[in-house]
Amino acid sequence: MRDVKKTISNLIEKQSVAYLSSVDKAGYPNTKAMLSPCKRDEIKTFYFHTNTSSMRVMQYKQNKKACLYFCDRRFFRGVMLIGEVEVLEDEKIKKELWKDDYVMYYPKGVTDEDYCILKFNAIKGRYYRNFKSEDFDI
Repeated sequence: MRDVKKTISNLIEKQSVAYLSSVDKAGYPNTKAMLSPCKRDEIKTFYFHTNTSSMRVMQYKQNKKACLYFCDRRFFRGVMLIGEVEVLEDEKIKKELWKDDYVMYYPKGVTDEDYCILKFNAIKGRYYRNFKSEDFDI
């Protein structure tokens, strides 16, 4: 792959869903479909909004290890990113990433105590296309 960042960024940009995995108390992976990131820094850092009361947030507070997957079903390509998730409840970041349509999930608005941000920090990845996989470092 000539330009890892560009190739993977293009794939991610076109996806409306991401699959984010956490680890439960017994050490098993739990995967959840998430809306596309509300913000990202190339292929290294991704921000998602979610409910503070969710099982996923509890799991990330106990174990930061995570996996993020984007799939282009049309061309059967995908990218898996391995990293860690931080649960952000800081008012500044919540305001920065707030969008008005989030009120359907958090009725009290940006100050809703059930609104938080998941910050995924990638360490490494694996890209799949044309029946071949390629590992890469971030």
